Amino acid sequence: MQITTDKATIERVLDRGMLDTVLPSRDFLISELSSGRRLRIYIGFDPTGTALHLGHAQNLMFLEDLRKLGHEVIILFGDFTARIGDPDKSSARQQLTKEQVLEYASGWVNQVRPLLNFDDTENPPVIQYNSEWLEKLSFADVIQLASHFTVQQMIERDMFQKRIQSGAPVYVHEFMYPLMQGYDSVAMDVDIELCATDQLFNALAGRTLQKKINNKEKHVIALRLVSNPVTGELMSKSRGSGVLLDLSANDMYGALMAQPDEMTEIFFTSCTRMPLDQKETIMDMGPRDAKMFIAKEIVGIFHGKENAEHAEQSFIETFRKGGVPDEMPEIKIDAKKTLGEILVEQKHIPSKSEWKRLIDGGAVSIHDGEKISDASFVPTESCVIKIGKRMFIKILG
Repeated sequence: MQITTDKATIERVLDRGMLDTVLPSRDFLISELSSGRRLRIYIGFDPTGTALHLGHAQNLMFLEDLRKLGHEVIILFGDFTARIGDPDKSSARQQLTKEQVLEYASGWVNQVRPLLNFDDTENPPVIQYNSEWLEKLSFADVIQLASHFTVQQMIERDMFQKRIQSGAPVYVHEFMYPLMQGYDSVAMDVDIELCATDQLFNALAGRTLQKKINNKEKHVIALRLVSNPVTGELMSKSRGSGVLLDLSANDMYGALMAQPDEMTEIFFTSCTRMPLDQKETIMDMGPRDAKMFIAKEIVGIFHGKENAEHAEQSFIETFRKGGVPDEMPEIKIDAKKTLGEILVEQKHIPSKSEWKRLIDGGAVSIHDGEKISDASFVPTESCVIKIGKRMFIKILG
């Protein structure tokens, strides 16, 4: 594949509005991208759950933009690092088993395929797993890696500072995570790491190790997190604000339409590749129609144009004309369990507390309009339950 050296083309990729931080500098990065040299670029994900979301899709679409410029791109699944867990703000993450991580990773491979051209015979994306090299490191190797950092550098990380100030424990093994992720850059001998802003500390560890071990400059491109510009809320499955990549066409369309109006322009910029000069025209359609336009565009990326159009029509029939979906999850009545318990077990609702919040807020009803006001409600006959504005559950007697 021919490498694009035209600076105007490169700047269009960088100027879409997603960049937060570029190290060592944006100008240096442009000079490298336009040098004619084929660069090796990677982004890493730890498979710690069943699904990626549109925030991840933004980053993968940007990676595809760089691949189309002619560069080698790698999607790295941290099947080793996921077993340790990137430190959280409040506590150490629960460690996963190898089997759990590999199960998650296998699903993620399918979820990323619509976002990059794996059929390109000249320059296809590459998928790698970091257990390939991290499992081979000896204890002596780890000590050598650790010698490149100080304790002071490690505890500068914001999440460690917050835990120290609150008296929460910081475990020694958590200091190993940046070393491992940093070593990924060395093992793959990359030129650029692409990450979200919450991974900047780990990316800088890789920049340090790449310089000290391979004597090589590594650029870091940190992209903004996809968040609500009004509330600052990030995409989250547990809070019901995420648009997951493993959703069906109808469910993905509905999840996009459930997003606040202020997210529409962000989705246009981050999760489509429509020309930026079309943005004003689309936003001028009005909040509802603009959101529907963007929702169909995004669903089309993952499920194809025909399925996206069907999802739009299904949404119109169901939610704008007061109907019920043709397809919806089904659960069987269990006299020993409340409806809330069944919905939590089957992961339709994230928690019992969320179920109680929905009940107390009057967001749960039988489709004929009768509100369910008791969190201990046990269905006794077949019916359709409506939860919020867009979730329907068929109860089978």
